[in-house]
Amino acid sequence: MTEPATTQHTATIPAQPGPRDAADAAGSGQEEGTVPIREGDTGGAGTPTSGSGARGREGRERQAAAGSVNPGAGPAAAGSVIPGAGPAAPRPGERATLRLRETGPEEPPRYAPEWLQLREPADAEARAHELLDPLRIRLANQPRRSEGLVVHDIGCGTGSMGRWLAPHLDGAQHWILHDRDPYLLHFAAVASPRSSADGSRVTVETRRGDVARLTPDALAGASLVTASALLDVLTREDVDALAAACAGAGCPALLTLSVAGRVELTAPHAMDQEITEAFNAHQRRGGLLGPDAATVAAEAFAARGATVRLHPSPWRLGPEQAALTEQWLRGWVGAAVEERPELKERAEAYLTERLEACEAGELRVVVHHTDLLALCRPSGGAA
Repeated sequence: MTEPATTQHTATIPAQPGPRDAADAAGSGQEEGTVPIREGDTGGAGTPTSGSGARGREGRERQAAAGSVNPGAGPAAAGSVIPGAGPAAPRPGERATLRLRETGPEEPPRYAPEWLQLREPADAEARAHELLDPLRIRLANQPRRSEGLVVHDIGCGTGSMGRWLAPHLDGAQHWILHDRDPYLLHFAAVASPRSSADGSRVTVETRRGDVARLTPDALAGASLVTASALLDVLTREDVDALAAACAGAGCPALLTLSVAGRVELTAPHAMDQEITEAFNAHQRRGGLLGPDAATVAAEAFAARGATVRLHPSPWRLGPEQAALTEQWLRGWVGAAVEERPELKERAEAYLTERLEACEAGELRVVVHHTDLLALCRPSGGAA
């Protein structure tokens, strides 16, 4: 059964579920189902008009080492990396909010809801509003269904994509949230939006699953597929499978916040480019697409007849986003050092200098991303 959930934009992500809640969220071991929503559950991981990432999802700048580069060096030692901002497990590049392969039941989630919450306002500000009008036109031309739009959110994390997008679209909506992590599915369901742009009802259900297993049948009846901060942690084969599933189902896809491999910091530093290149190499470990993701995905969708639009969606971080900037810096530099250990000594000094500037309100960062809208050809006369 599907139950509606309320968006509470000024609230925080609910506390980590206890044993009883965790059992509910896990769906008694079943691979798909609806997370029950009970009185007293509160949610909403951002501020007005916020969205994810992490993965979002959202996600989720995927870096490489849980902790500062030098635990004893000045500001670099002030805190550690929230799981998700930097690596918290020995599997480089794997995104915990959407595990691409089976993992053992004893393995804890490696993306903390706190990281997805921290990045959600920046994600919402960054996403390309320019892609919404062509998406709305496509959706308006689809055959109407009694339940309204059916939206599959892949690797949903805490559900920030839905919190951002649902209020931008008219009409009734039913969101199907896909993730491997039952805790994050719990948060996503509890904090999901209740109404669309015109006040129509929004409902939600959750499914535990793997993007690599998506098929056109799994997306049967879908009006739209969404994801945030996902493509860059997939392989070329995974992206091909996703494009094939969307094309086979004849539904458009809005895939946001793929890392672009470019970063701008003030003031420029001699190590900026070196850290960037090492981080980008880390992103490509194990065949993951990293900064090549948007281009590869565009080619995959275009090869299947879709009309593809790309648009920049950069994070623009200043003094108001100091907490996010700090976490991003630690993970970014940590990944670079994991990729190139010979950078460690110089990177420690670099990180300390950058964190001092961040603390003083002097650092501004632009982290470039790309959003992709793929308008697949309708299948069998329906989208």
